[in-house]
Amino acid sequence: MGSILKYSEVIPNLLDILKHFNYNTVIVRVYLLVGKEVVIMEKKNILTYAGLQKLEEELHDLKVNKRKEVAEKIKEAREQGDLSENAEYDAAKDEQRDIEARIEEIEKILKNAEVVLEDEVDADRINIGCKVSLFDMEYDEEIQFFIVGSTEANSLKNKISNESPAGKALIGSKVGEVVSVESPAGVMQYKVLTIERNI
Repeated sequence: MGSILKYSEVIPNLLDILKHFNYNTVIVRVYLLVGKEVVIMEKKNILTYAGLQKLEEELHDLKVNKRKEVAEKIKEAREQGDLSENAEYDAAKDEQRDIEARIEEIEKILKNAEVVLEDEVDADRINIGCKVSLFDMEYDEEIQFFIVGSTEANSLKNKISNESPAGKALIGSKVGEVVSVESPAGVMQYKVLTIERNI
């Protein structure tokens, strides 16, 4: 959740503040808090349908299986006696904390999730939910990227976030266009070869 700002401080400059955000990934809500109006900005978590399913499956596994498994480990460790020097008990409690933290994290992601349906993705332009083939003009090679929301980004699987420098530069581009991407190594140029909805 973003910073809480006084209504009087935000409204006159709201458009200036929103320039720093992607309009599609921000929810603006107005609340009354202790008699004062405030604006709370919450970032939407953009997910592909596959990403949504993966998170829901992980959440179910954590709640149904992992919680049960770690509870059994704690029970067994307690039965060993003195907990002050019981490494297995400490390890089980640490695992339990990690599980609960991950459950809370996933629930927060899903609470503000916006799912991109593959059938609704415009294949004429690069957008979230697309698989794109690019020609790297510097290294003279073809590469592929999957454009996803920040929650699903994984560089090892060539899944890049729409919020990353490459993602921002590629979004909206068409086949045949040359896109310039700023990187620590300098400006990279890619020619868009194909755009597919299937990821």
